[in-house]
Amino acid sequence: MQFYFSTIQIPQLRHLSLTERVEKINEATAKLSVPEKTLLNVFKLLVIVPVFALILRTATDWTSILWAGLVILLYPFFVRPMQYTLAAKYLADPQQSQN
Repeated sequence: MQFYFSTIQIPQLRHLSLTERVEKINEATAKLSVPEKTLLNVFKLLVIVPVFALILRTATDWTSILWAGLVILLYPFFVRPMQYTLAAKYLADPQQSQN
C-alpha cells in the first residue's frame, strides 16, 4: 500500500486542479466501506484523545495547553495521509474514464 501525503501524489488526480482534486477526494471518501470508515475514525480518535488528556493536565502544568495546541495544529498532517490512502482506490483511473 502506497501512502499519499498530498493529493498531487495520487496518479488519478495528478492532472486536475486543486479544487477538482479536493472534490474527487471527498467523493471517494464518501465511498469508503464501513470498516474503512471505522478505521479512519478510530485513527482520528487516537489523535484527538491526547488533546483532551493534555487539557485536563492544565490544572497542574500550564505548558500542557501548549502541547495540546501543537497536537491540534498537527492533526491534518496525521489524518489527511490516511484519508488519501484509503480513498485512492475509489478514484476512477484516468485512462478508463477517457475511453
